[in-house]
Amino acid sequence: MSILRRLLEHPLTRGLSVDDPQTTALRRNIIQEKAFLRAIYSEWYSRLATALPQKGEVLELGSGAGFFSDFRPDVITSEIFPTPNIQLVADACRLPFSDDALAAIVMTDVFHHIPDVKSFLAEATRCVRPGGKLLMIEPWRTRWSEWIFTRHHPEPFLPCAGWDIPLSGPLSGANGALPWIVFERDRKAFEELYPDWQVVNVELMMPFSYLASGGVSLCSLMPGWAYSLIRRLEQRLNQKRWAMFAFIGLELRLE
Repeated sequence: MSILRRLLEHPLTRGLSVDDPQTTALRRNIIQEKAFLRAIYSEWYSRLATALPQKGEVLELGSGAGFFSDFRPDVITSEIFPTPNIQLVADACRLPFSDDALAAIVMTDVFHHIPDVKSFLAEATRCVRPGGKLLMIEPWRTRWSEWIFTRHHPEPFLPCAGWDIPLSGPLSGANGALPWIVFERDRKAFEELYPDWQVVNVELMMPFSYLASGGVSLCSLMPGWAYSLIRRLEQRLNQKRWAMFAFIGLELRLE
């Protein structure tokens, strides 16, 4: 860990393992107390909620630290381990739902932690009804983001890797490049393996906002009032070169 990162590390989770459920619970407090970071999640959640079907059961994966239920009160919140404020402990690769039970699955910064995305996508195909959706906001590979993620972020970012992530802890296992790998680099392979799914949206976003917020592990670098200004400035940039995240929307084809 760099000296700068040690200096900026948020005191609530300093010294805790990312795989400790207590860390997830404390990160919920961090998101709420950091106005700039809370504004980012509010924008993400609003984008996701707007794209969801109005009716039917919606499952959120990786709910522990967030507050998506404020935007979709009837969502089924879940996490990989027990933690406060969730309804269900669930493994994304073995979902406890019957066939066609869900109108949608939604997640924020979760897909790139799933160790076996082929099993997850098969489960999503089984559980989501025709016309249903799979929506996520995830890291994305651009020239800028690759430089940031490989040099200044603790999670692995491996654009040359395959679809599987080496087994580790539930959250320490990761490849930040995985969404780009599946839905961009290997898009043709994805379409051949999962012809029932149509990729409807890959919307690139946020070159600098998340960095300025300090994320969930560092102290904030910007006050909350600066959020709208920075968002206006970064929206003027070429997102294909500068974006660090993407909104990805898939729809299960009607039979």
